[in-house]
Amino acid sequence: MSIDLTTLSIVEARAGLRSGQFSAIDLTQSYLNRIKALNQTVKAYLRVTEAQALESAQTADQAIQNGKDGALLGIPLAIKDVLSTTGVETTCGSKILAGYTPPFNATAVQRLFDAGVIMLGKTNTDEFAMGSSTENSGYFTTRNPWDTERVPGGSSGGSAAAVSARLAAGGLGTDTGGSVRQPAALCGVVAIKPSYGRVSRYGLIAFASSLDSVGAFGRTVQDVGLILGVMAGHDPKDSTSMNVPVPDYMATIGQGVKGLRVGVPKEYFIDGMQPATEKAVRAAIAQLEAMGADIREISLPHTRYALSTYYLIAPAEASANLARFDSVRYGLRKTQGDLWDTYKTTRGEGFGPEVKRRIMLGTYALSAGYYDAYYLKAQKVRTLIKQDFEKAFEQVDVIASPVAPSTAFKIGEKADDPLQMYLSDVFTLPASLAGICGLSLPCGFDESNLPIGLQLMGPFMREDVVLRVGHVYEQATKWHMRQPAL
Repeated sequence: MSIDLTTLSIVEARAGLRSGQFSAIDLTQSYLNRIKALNQTVKAYLRVTEAQALESAQTADQAIQNGKDGALLGIPLAIKDVLSTTGVETTCGSKILAGYTPPFNATAVQRLFDAGVIMLGKTNTDEFAMGSSTENSGYFTTRNPWDTERVPGGSSGGSAAAVSARLAAGGLGTDTGGSVRQPAALCGVVAIKPSYGRVSRYGLIAFASSLDSVGAFGRTVQDVGLILGVMAGHDPKDSTSMNVPVPDYMATIGQGVKGLRVGVPKEYFIDGMQPATEKAVRAAIAQLEAMGADIREISLPHTRYALSTYYLIAPAEASANLARFDSVRYGLRKTQGDLWDTYKTTRGEGFGPEVKRRIMLGTYALSAGYYDAYYLKAQKVRTLIKQDFEKAFEQVDVIASPVAPSTAFKIGEKADDPLQMYLSDVFTLPASLAGICGLSLPCGFDESNLPIGLQLMGPFMREDVVLRVGHVYEQATKWHMRQPAL
C-alpha cells in the first residue's frame, strides 16, 4: 500500500475504512509494525495487546462488511494505564499493582469498545497519575518524540507520546490538574479535558476524586471531538456523572468564530515564561481576532492561589484513595512480621517517592488540628477560583491562554526540585479546580523545534465551544500537521 496509514487522522482513517480503501486489520497492523519499530525508543507503552487488537480489527472488518457504521468503528487507540481493562494488566504505572488484571472495563473504555474501537495497548503514566513528566512511572520514563532527551509531559505522557509518534491514531488520558493538556502541548498533539462529570469515572483508578477527568488525545480537534462524543454521557455507576444531554460535537465544530468573545487573562502571562511560548500564544490569539473573534482582556484574580490550593486538595484526596492499597485484597504483598509490618513493607516498596510525598502531604493536611487551617481553607479558595471563571464567562465565551510556561524540559532537569515540577501545571490547575473544560492544541514551535500549546477554556459543559474555536484556529494554521522526525 503506497500510503502510510499511520499518517491519517481519525477522521481520514474512518473515511478510508468506510470506502473500503483499506481494512481495519491493515490499519491496526500498520500501527503494530510502527510500535515494534519505535516503542523501544519512545517507551510510550507499558504493554501492547497485539493479539487482542488483531482480533478486534477482524470483528470491525466483519461489522463494516455487514453494513454497520460507528463514529470510531475500526479505529486503533491507546489507553492510559489508569483505566481498568478486563483481563489486561492495569498497574497505574506502579509496582504496587504489578500483575493486577481488572475483571471489568472502565465505562469510558467500554463505550469505546462498544463503538468498535481497537485497543493497541496500555500506555505509561506517572505513578497513579501523580506527576508532570512521566518520570515518576514505577517502570520507565517515556520520551518526547520531538527530542528523546526530553520529557513528554505528564501524567498522561505515554498516550501523548504514542499519538505524537504515530504509535496510535488517538488515545485516552486522564486530567486531574493538567495531565492531558500539558503533555499534549509538549508533544505537539491535541487533547481535551472535559468538564467534571461529563465522562464517567467508573473504572478509573482514583487519584483525586473531585478533580479526575477522563480525556482524549488526537492529531486534530475533530479527532478528540469524536472520541469525547462516544465516551461522554451519564453513567449510573458514577454518582458524580452529570445527567445532561451530550451535544453532537461534529455538528457545531465547523461553525466560525465571528462575534465570539475570547477572554485573555492577564494572570496567565507571567514573569519567567519562555518568550517563545508567550509570542506563539499571543500570535494565536491575534489569528482568532483576524478571523472575527472579539478579543477582551479579563482578570482571574485568584489564579495565584491555584497551585497551593491544588497541592492541598489533590494530595488529601490521594491520601484517602490510596489507603485501599493495603496488600490484603490485590496487588503487591510483602509479608513481614505482623499486619502493620506487612502494610509498611508493602507500601514502602510498592509506592514510589512522589506518591509517598503526596500521601504524606495529604495525610498531614487532613490531620487533627490542621484540617481547618489547610484542607478546609483550600476548599474555600477553590470556590473563589470557580467564581472567578463564572464571572469571566458572563463577559466572554471562551478563554485563551498558554498551556504550560515553557516547552518540554530535559529528562532529570526538575527531578530534584518538586516545586519547579509542580509549576509546569500552573496554567492548567485553575480549570481543574473549577471543573470546567479545556482544550490544548499546537500553536507554534520554539527555537529548538519543540511544540508550544494553546489552551482554550470553556464554561462548564460547553466542550462544543472550545472544540469549535480550536477547529477554526487549526484549519487556519498548519502547526498540527508537523510531525517529529523519528
